[in-house]
Amino acid sequence: MKILYASGLSPNDTSLYRLWALERLGHQVIPFNFYDYNPSNPLLHKVVHRLVAGPAVDRLNCDLLRVAEREKPDILWADKLLWMRPATLDRFRASATPTISYMIDNPFGPRHDPGWRLYMKCIPHYDLHVVQRDKNILDYTERGARDVIKIQTAYEPTLQYPPPAGWSDKDRDRGVSFIGTPYDNRAEFLTRLWKEFGFPVTVSGGLVWKPALGPEATAAIYRGNGELFRDAYREGIWKSKINLSFITHSNQDEFVHKSFEIAGCGAFLLAERSQGHLERFKEDEEAVFFSTIEECAEKIRRYLPDEAARSRIAAAGRERAVRDGYHNDRQVGLIVERARQIVERMRKDPAGRA
Repeated sequence: MKILYASGLSPNDTSLYRLWALERLGHQVIPFNFYDYNPSNPLLHKVVHRLVAGPAVDRLNCDLLRVAEREKPDILWADKLLWMRPATLDRFRASATPTISYMIDNPFGPRHDPGWRLYMKCIPHYDLHVVQRDKNILDYTERGARDVIKIQTAYEPTLQYPPPAGWSDKDRDRGVSFIGTPYDNRAEFLTRLWKEFGFPVTVSGGLVWKPALGPEATAAIYRGNGELFRDAYREGIWKSKINLSFITHSNQDEFVHKSFEIAGCGAFLLAERSQGHLERFKEDEEAVFFSTIEECAEKIRRYLPDEAARSRIAAAGRERAVRDGYHNDRQVGLIVERARQIVERMRKDPAGRA
């Protein structure tokens, strides 16, 4: 199909990796980069993000319709795009062009992040919503969504893959490792693993970790001066004996992106126990889980000195991720299958598109 793909597109965005998957699956993708419309002034950027209004929002909607008129796409795929207007989506529908919203975040969650004003109005106007929580299926349906599909987040196979043959603990300089963001109580949890339990903890991520950890823990466990992306992110996982993965409770997540990326990299995964994780990995065979900090410490004591067990579990986790399609090609393909059905239905019944 010919797909108009609107999202924030940079080398470090997972939305770009989904675009790559669409191209690998044989579709013609027309990229439309949301970042071209972001105000360069930081203060103005914050205002527009909170209010979702102003000339930049106007221009994005007008330009998107202009590109669609020129390119005649089969579908519009809006990936984590918050600036769409209901009238813009209605124009696509009037021309028999189905619209898809792919949203990893949770607009109905307790975090109350800003920026959802227009998106919430648009929910009944999209033809398909892609979400990653069972709860969101009901949330979106109650808000008037026409169709909702649940898809899990995925690893990118061109970036997240196992280390070279012969890789071992001699190549690993990170003991108990976390690479990510300090949501929820992660800073306190990781600080306790280091200070109270005495583990060799290493944390990497944005500079927001420094105030979250405080001066003492920052000096002891924080590494680098920014987030790890692409090759650096993969190599950080490779160099970790134990890779921690936490559920983002403030987003009401059932599983997390990071767990599939760690498995895709062929690395040892120690993840927070959840039904979503348990359904996707066999406990103690393909991944190891914990529910409390005491259980996490117990698992670290068990596996940190046991390279053979970690290697066995990591290899099984990687095999499961490949076999069951925890990668972008499979997950994006499932969305396309549903989108195709909508395209065919709208073409057969033009009168039903309004």
